[in-house]
Order: sequence, then C-alpha cells, then structure tokens
Amino acid sequence: MLDGHERTLLAAQGYSELSMYDDALAELDSLPAEALKTAEALELRTVILMQAKRWNDALATGRALCECEPEKTGGFIHTAFCLHELGHTVEARDCLLAGPSSLHADATFHYNLACYECALGHLDLARLHLEKSFAMDKKMRDLAKCDPDLAALRE
Repeated sequence: MLDGHERTLLAAQGYSELSMYDDALAELDSLPAEALKTAEALELRTVILMQAKRWNDALATGRALCECEPEKTGGFIHTAFCLHELGHTVEARDCLLAGPSSLHADATFHYNLACYECALGHLDLARLHLEKSFAMDKKMRDLAKCDPDLAALRE
C-alpha cells in the first residue's frame, strides 16, 4: 500500500506524463519540506522542469540532486543536459566527466558526451562516444539519426 508521500509522487508523475507541468509541480510542492529534499522528489522535479523546458530551474534542482546522491548517475546526466540546453556545452561536458565512474557504464552518458563533443567541434571524440553508446544500447542508433546535436557527424 502506498503511503502519502508515494501517492503524491505518483500523482506528480501522472500530471507530468499528461504534460500538466504546473499541476505536477504543485503536487510536489504539497510534500513536507523534508520530503522535498529526498533524491526521489528532486529527480522527479528535475525531470518535470526539463519536460517543461524550464532549464534554469531544472539546472538548480539537478545540482541539488547531484549533491544529494553524488554516487548516482541521474543527477549528472540531467544537470549536464540542462547546461547544454542553456548554451554551456563545455560545462555540460565537464559535469558529465566529473560524475561518478559508474556513468561510464551508461549508454546515455556516452550518447550525451557525443552530442556535446560534436557541438564543440571534436568530431573524432564524438564518434568514439557515439559508437560506445550504440554498443551499449541499440536504441541510441535510432535517436542519433535525427538528433540535431549530431548533424555534423551526418554531413
């Protein structure tokens, strides 16, 4: 049976899946202060803010997630993505590279690094990371076919 906090997180996730971002955030905001600081709540808030393309807010929450769970990969991937969307691609790359070593076993880490290296004009490094992501997760190949961040590799 779900407790009140789990029910609230589930409701927020449901609103998010329906693109009702303000409602999702309001649902999260109904949690007690200590529950708002949990990794689960921080990650959900970060994802909702990213879906709403509220990059600065998502960046702040993503950084809080990295501090809360420095050994986990999600916060670093989300934070780097926000930095890239805000035009801070060098910082995005550095954020990923500063994350936990477990990131290197994540296909999304290599895919996103490929995007950042490509945007920075480092096409050989981009290809290397893209191939690693393909080897780890075949679905990455389909994403790469239309990703504007990888356009330079398709030319």
